[in-house]
Amino acid sequence: MVEIAVMGYGTVGSGVVEVLTKHCEIIAKRAKEQIHIKYILDHKEFPDSPFAGRFTKSFDTILNDPEVRIVVEVMGGLHPAFEYVMQCLEHGKSVVTSNKELVAAKGAELLKTAQKNNLNFLFEASVGGGIPIIRPISQCLAANEVIGIAGILNGTTNFILTKMISEKMNFEDALALAQKLGYAERNPAADIDGLDSCRKICILASLAYGKHVYPEQVHTEGIRGITGIDVDYASAWGGVIKLISMVKRLENKKVQVIVCPMFVSRENQLATVDDVFNGILVRGDATGDVVFYGKGAGRLPTASAVVADIIDCVKHFKARKYLFWEDGSPDYVEDYRENKDAMYVRLNTDDEAAAWKYICSQFGKVERLSRRGAEDGEIAFVTPMMKEKEITERLEKLSGFGLQIKNTIRISDL
Repeated sequence: MVEIAVMGYGTVGSGVVEVLTKHCEIIAKRAKEQIHIKYILDHKEFPDSPFAGRFTKSFDTILNDPEVRIVVEVMGGLHPAFEYVMQCLEHGKSVVTSNKELVAAKGAELLKTAQKNNLNFLFEASVGGGIPIIRPISQCLAANEVIGIAGILNGTTNFILTKMISEKMNFEDALALAQKLGYAERNPAADIDGLDSCRKICILASLAYGKHVYPEQVHTEGIRGITGIDVDYASAWGGVIKLISMVKRLENKKVQVIVCPMFVSRENQLATVDDVFNGILVRGDATGDVVFYGKGAGRLPTASAVVADIIDCVKHFKARKYLFWEDGSPDYVEDYRENKDAMYVRLNTDDEAAAWKYICSQFGKVERLSRRGAEDGEIAFVTPMMKEKEITERLEKLSGFGLQIKNTIRISDL
């Protein structure tokens, strides 16, 4: 029998306990061991729980019990999760986590400590909830050079954008609906400002290319500024707006990473990923495009991925799984202003003819877009592909000419 401890009894933690209990027999067959929850760490009281006798408020009780061989961290947040996980690894206990913030910020440190102590630090549930992605990249696609990864990594923002596209809702109403249905938190900033997606692409980038990418290195934009007007122009262009997280490896061995709304062509597989679903496209030099699709969050889907890692831990007590990346560096991520993109631009003017002439003088050949119900003086166009810093410089000139720039959105080249 393998004794484990679960730290955190919120949405995911309670789901992990439920899955382990409900499927204990089949899990034991697959792990070749009975898995028993000895402790559940939480600061709240659960007197009516069938597991009431297993709750503790003392982390030291878990840390100093030599029978506990695996600790499941599902508390969330960076502190005290980092300190607890580090101490567990230093005291001979393998760790499984769903904590994307922890892995994105401290993954290299924790993996190094796990390697030093011949233990496992597994985190399949940190990206994509119940969608298998960490294991496929590290194992199934190991023979490939990963050319790039692009994904819709946040179900809340995808739900909001889907409602704006399919039901013509405005952003505020779509967000309110997401909160009513439990898809968005009362404070939705981590989702709608792109922070959640940023952490996830950092993990995937670190795993794919073997060097840590830190969230503060990634240019991140959310979806607060997206309007129904932009949705209409995306449709006229031939696509939809999605919050895309993307990483590519460059010839200079740096990586290009960004999280932002993008126009995505209807022909691309990610364009049809709707509602709370996630889609992750991994482009390998041998496999071509491989897409992983499913619910990216939720109590039981995430718990399923956590329990799969627990089983993997049990199977690899004596033969540590190779999952590792090195520390990052300040110059590893390319300045996003050096990225080459085409850009959708929407602006207002009092003189359309003069404005259009000036736009063409700055950008050369541009694609003008149109929509029904456009107001007088409203102009939308797509720039040629060029470095972002060049686009910014030319947009500043448009502003200096008196044009009111209302929004800009990148055009994906997936």
